[in-house]
Amino acid sequence: AEPPRRREPEELGASEVLLQPGRLELGDVEEDQVVAVFVVTFDPRSGNMVEWCLPQDIDLEGVEFKSMASGSHKIQSDFIYFRKGPFFGLACFANMPVESELERGARMKSVGILSPSYTLLYRYMHFLENQVRHQLETPGHYSHLAAFYEDKKGVLHAGPGRGGSLPPVYWLPSIHRYMYPEMKITHPAGCMSQFIKFFGEQILILWKFALLRKRILIFSPPPVGVVCYRVYCCCCLANVSLPGIGGSIPESKPFFYVNVADIESLEVEVSYVACTTEKIFEEKRELYDVYVDNQNVKTHHDHLQPLLKINSADREKYRRLNEQRQMLLYSQEVEEDYNPCEEDLFVLFFLEQNNRIFQTLLEVSASQDKTLTAEHARGMGLDPQGDRSFLMDLLEAYGIDVMLVIDNPCCP
Repeated sequence: AEPPRRREPEELGASEVLLQPGRLELGDVEEDQVVAVFVVTFDPRSGNMVEWCLPQDIDLEGVEFKSMASGSHKIQSDFIYFRKGPFFGLACFANMPVESELERGARMKSVGILSPSYTLLYRYMHFLENQVRHQLETPGHYSHLAAFYEDKKGVLHAGPGRGGSLPPVYWLPSIHRYMYPEMKITHPAGCMSQFIKFFGEQILILWKFALLRKRILIFSPPPVGVVCYRVYCCCCLANVSLPGIGGSIPESKPFFYVNVADIESLEVEVSYVACTTEKIFEEKRELYDVYVDNQNVKTHHDHLQPLLKINSADREKYRRLNEQRQMLLYSQEVEEDYNPCEEDLFVLFFLEQNNRIFQTLLEVSASQDKTLTAEHARGMGLDPQGDRSFLMDLLEAYGIDVMLVIDNPCCP
């Protein structure tokens, strides 16, 4: 039998290519670009502080709090994704008991890196985990980290200002299973399955909020690593690959871990998905539209309340998603050849769902009478009554000019 032929980009079906408009184009390969390496330590007298970094002149203000989540002292180890200005960071935290009164019986450190894109950070997880152990056992030895930085440092294009204009920020990775084996290491296998198992049917509620580009804040006590993956999965629910969609709406931005020091920057964001370990955020309602406390999804906006109800179309979507997952798992057992992974399936399931909705809305808006009927809603996989307010919000958010003629019955 001939080996499977790698298909060229022009042969690919629309469902196999996922592009963010104006972001990574198909065929671009992201380079290693580590713009900083740092060690953060917890000092019993002065709290969290940056102990060492390269390059020495980089602005790391706030990184000492982002790379050690509040409440971390109660756990042994963790990893944290975060955002710092135009960069994304990954830090590995570890906590080691020591026989030292000065350190109050525990030594805590994080070793982290910054990069313009988060999609490749995961490949350094193992290195960072080893390095944080090394820093705890033999503090003050930075030669491995310095060598790593020299090897991986990104070259930022020179430009006006501080000798290096900021690189483009890559929000969502382009997914393409032939050209992007890297996707497999954006995060560990099973991240999507855990997300689906954790939220169950509620992922359909999160999907609607993500598609409407609401500000979504996920609260959970540490460890925070797995919660950072929930942020990522949440952003993956909102992909659309139709041209002309989304020009008027902000991108779905993963902010990953945030803390009190991020309040000012969150105040000006119109759309984001983030997670926190700090309960104080719940009271700051002006910062978010949707608050997710473990598995409980809630909103304080009256007009968004109807979106919290699971309807028959949501159940049907959830059933279909699980059916496809089961078929995938079965085919992986039966055939040992390459199979799409669960992450591809998950992302493409929502991408196709989103494309179907917007394709219909665009067709109706281009028709003479611009009338969206219950039949259209069902064709989009939506519940004409249960999803009425979601559709209204969607039309408004994306500026699509159609008339909704689905009655809003006072009784079923």
